[in-house]
Amino acid sequence: MSDPSSYPAMPDLSALTGPGNGGMEDEAWISVIQKMEAIYSDLLRYQVELEEKNAALENAQRFIDSVMSSMSDVLIVCDVNGHIMQVNAALTCAIGTDSAELTGRPYTSLFTRHSAPRAADFLQQVRQEAVVDVEADLQHKDGHAVPMAINCSPRLNHNNRYSGMVLTGRPLGELRRAYDQLNTAHAELKTAQKQLIQSEKMASLGRLVAGVAHELNNPISIVYGNMYALRRYESRFRDFVDGISGITDPAEQARLRRELRLDAMLKDIGPLIDGSLEGAERVNQIVQNLLRFSIPQQQETSAFNLHKVASTALQWVLRSSALSPALTLDIDPSLTLKNHEGYVHQILVNLFQNAVDAMETSPAPALQVRAVKEQDSVTLTVQDNGPGIAENDLLRLYDPFFTRKAVGKGTGLGLYISYGLATEQCNGSLRAENAEQGGARFILQLPLEEEV
Repeated sequence: MSDPSSYPAMPDLSALTGPGNGGMEDEAWISVIQKMEAIYSDLLRYQVELEEKNAALENAQRFIDSVMSSMSDVLIVCDVNGHIMQVNAALTCAIGTDSAELTGRPYTSLFTRHSAPRAADFLQQVRQEAVVDVEADLQHKDGHAVPMAINCSPRLNHNNRYSGMVLTGRPLGELRRAYDQLNTAHAELKTAQKQLIQSEKMASLGRLVAGVAHELNNPISIVYGNMYALRRYESRFRDFVDGISGITDPAEQARLRRELRLDAMLKDIGPLIDGSLEGAERVNQIVQNLLRFSIPQQQETSAFNLHKVASTALQWVLRSSALSPALTLDIDPSLTLKNHEGYVHQILVNLFQNAVDAMETSPAPALQVRAVKEQDSVTLTVQDNGPGIAENDLLRLYDPFFTRKAVGKGTGLGLYISYGLATEQCNGSLRAENAEQGGARFILQLPLEEEV
């Protein structure tokens, strides 16, 4: 802004009022001079104000330019016809084209052929409402697409009338790369989790082999013994058929029948076959449970009897343990859930095994398993009378590889996997607490019917 002292001075007009002029003329000249001085002062003031406003406008323009140049998001200012009026440095950098080449062009020319039709709608849409986060690709001068999330808002003039629009765009390249990396990491994590679950299954299966072998031994022994009996009976029937082929006397045939005890054998064959079938079905059931427990698969929801699943899990754990705790199994034999049977079975095996391990030093070990049916869920409680859980460990129970067991007696994955299966796969919950009378209590809550 100029210094007022540098402006030209008011000319000296005193000579125009020299002696010899009349008084009236002197007064007129004085009035004229005063008016001229007032006008000159106004002109000086107006010039000072004008230069101050120009300086303010220059500062505002520099401020706007600095803000626009520092923006990481692209900015495009258009008139009412969609022609580019101004862009910022982020846009020129994104598409590799100078701003002078862009001014006056239609804004749709900035987009790829695929995104241009979508971008052409902005001019009408923005008159109704702001356009928010529309994905579109800008066209770089070398041909490749630059993905953006475009926002568009109307531009109003000093009369508050629509005079164009302003487009801003947030680059999506880094975001997409980050999303892809996150997606890859998530897939790897799911794979690792499946491997951990499978490893823990096999570790649990190794601990339960003795109990499973005992479970298989009983029905197999029944089938084995019945087959020997049926083979003896087959030999006697063959002897009878061969004997009566040459005998026509009914009395002699009756004697041979009594001698070979065919009537007793006929009465015994039915129970032998029924027992063999029952044993074979029991073996098949155990094998199916083993397959469901040990083989990784995407399990479908199905209806199953909770009492039966809990009983099987208890038998597996107790048969393989030297401990024989006093057992309380309080589950309604008719209680049925619709969930992932294999996952529930694995959770219960881990909880029962954890309880049995905790009671190794108890003088009178006791295990209580109870299930309470509520309106739309079942709460199953597993309680032991071991030493309980240290308060500092309650928050770490479900951390992977956390264990207080001796080396070689636990992987630290059982409760971690059980928690994941209960919450993520079975849509339930699992929590632990110390019982008032001592020992630990695990509370598993499952929906009566999981929504798929």
